Amino acid sequence: MKTAYASVPDRIMKRVRASGRGSVFTPSDFLDVAARGAVDQALSRLTRAGDLRRLARGLYDFPKIHPKLGALSPSPDDVAKALARETGSNLQIDGPQAANALGLSTQVAAQSRWLTDGPSRRVVLGKRVIDLRHTSPKHLIAPGSPAGTVVQALRHVGAARASDVMHAASRHLSASDKKLLARNATQAPAWMRATLISIANSKPSGCGADAAIG
Repeated sequence: MKTAYASVPDRIMKRVRASGRGSVFTPSDFLDVAARGAVDQALSRLTRAGDLRRLARGLYDFPKIHPKLGALSPSPDDVAKALARETGSNLQIDGPQAANALGLSTQVAAQSRWLTDGPSRRVVLGKRVIDLRHTSPKHLIAPGSPAGTVVQALRHVGAARASDVMHAASRHLSASDKKLLARNATQAPAWMRATLISIANSKPSGCGADAAIG
């Protein structure tokens, strides 16, 4: 019995190391390794041993280590994705982050916010707040994709800046992203649709590809 239990932390750490430092996990990521109770015990044991770090209730990471600063904070995006995995939820960055990703805004908020069809949850990591807010499906068009980011950016800046969104998105989106945008354009509010279709039908820029958006 002791031998079987002792293998659970080892199996968990094997998977954690394969994911690399900076990875964020919840117990649900290991339910194929052992039953929930055994996973919880193993994570507690690994945390006490210093192999993992407990970030919040049911949330752990395998922190990156800086030679001078020590353990670094995880990426807010990785934290949000781990929380969404736990509940099998879709995730989409909110409007201000989407506008920033497209280069339409330079403002960086201390609070990182996502929309989700899962439960709302807030995690505070030092000065950084990761906020998942439950929303209706109509606000989750192509969630988690660059196409969805474009929809959120347009929703945030409004019709007055539709041409700015169209110009930025036409350069940033890949051909497959534009196809996804075209397939989902009918789900968007009526005032957005013409802009989204124009983006989807735009030709690639001749001056090279810009950085991808997430």
